[in-house]
Amino acid sequence: MKVVLQRSGKASVTVDGEITGSIDKGYVLLVGLTHEDKKEDVEYIAKKIAGLRLWEDDDGKMNKSIDEVGGSILSVSQFTLYGDVRKGRRPSFIEAARPEKAEPLWHYFNECLEGYGLQVETGIFGAMMDVELVNDGPVTIIVESK
Repeated sequence: MKVVLQRSGKASVTVDGEITGSIDKGYVLLVGLTHEDKKEDVEYIAKKIAGLRLWEDDDGKMNKSIDEVGGSILSVSQFTLYGDVRKGRRPSFIEAARPEKAEPLWHYFNECLEGYGLQVETGIFGAMMDVELVNDGPVTIIVESK
């Protein structure tokens, strides 16, 4: 499992002209799953993200977690995180999990985050989505289970 986490001031995802999820302060999570991922990978990543201290304290140091600053999550499934471009010019997605495996794991991931008391907004699995984000910092972290 691979998640690109971007700290944001505000963000939204739109499908067919309709906003399906939006947040103010929080994290935008671009979530990729591979065919090897299991519930344990999802649980590990959710726990890691819930506990990360990526927000500044009074001294300007990254020392506060998302719940300490009242932040929310915008979770967007993105199989293209497992695109392999080492050969040729067209990406191979052979490492990305098939939708029938990835979708339930993505939903489970979002449930795990909610289990940590976080508000989670989402895109729509498998849809063509427009993601808007104000990257705060900018802070971008890649979190992987393997």
